[in-house]
Amino acid sequence: MKLMRKLILICIGVMCMFSLHAQDKVQADSAYAAEKYEEAIPIYTALLKEGEHADIYYNLGNCYYKTDRLALAILNYERAALLDPGSSDVRFNLELARSKTIDKITPESEMFFVTWYKNIIDMMSMDGWARTGIVAFVLACVLILVFFLGNKVVWKKLGFFGALVMLAVVVMANVFAWTQHQELNARSGAVVMSSSVVVKSTPNESGTDLFVLHEGTRVEIIDDSMKEWKEIRLADGKVGWMPAEAMEVI
Repeated sequence: MKLMRKLILICIGVMCMFSLHAQDKVQADSAYAAEKYEEAIPIYTALLKEGEHADIYYNLGNCYYKTDRLALAILNYERAALLDPGSSDVRFNLELARSKTIDKITPESEMFFVTWYKNIIDMMSMDGWARTGIVAFVLACVLILVFFLGNKVVWKKLGFFGALVMLAVVVMANVFAWTQHQELNARSGAVVMSSSVVVKSTPNESGTDLFVLHEGTRVEIIDDSMKEWKEIRLADGKVGWMPAEAMEVI
């Protein structure tokens, strides 16, 4: 009886938590729809402390964009894109915000098949690829049954080759989901939050000035071993050191 009461209380607590979360989401969305962006921002921020969601990051990014806080807008669009890379809305708004940054960086060229591979991975989120893998596995099982139980050659061929294709999709979907999971855990990307920052040749103020970056520019952290300084690389291949306080990890 005591165990049952505890389970009931836990269920009630979870239901209340989801109910409050939904109410806060509705309140934030209502404020956003009414163009009360300053009112929506703290609610969306509080919701993200309970768990990451691409749509909340996206809406928060829109709020910051509408209130002319470009770096914060890009940061939240980047986080939304990390969770849901297949969203065309997120990608469009991210590129729109990037077009308004001062630094215009031309990415290094890469082999076409690398770009093609990345684009395929980014067609869906990690959860999307996981669901695709599950559906393909179920279909593969069905097709295997068709192969063994079919009484005609055409059905056996369909079952055999169809099962091979579905199993290939299962493997591919799992590889893509794992790749996105690794990228999500790595969190090596960052956005410059300072209005301007000088990138140094060494991790100290006495280092040689290499170049200047401005707010909203994306960088990749390649050396995270120091607390106050991070070695970064730009999309065009330039590297250097910048203060950790001048950036925010995606």
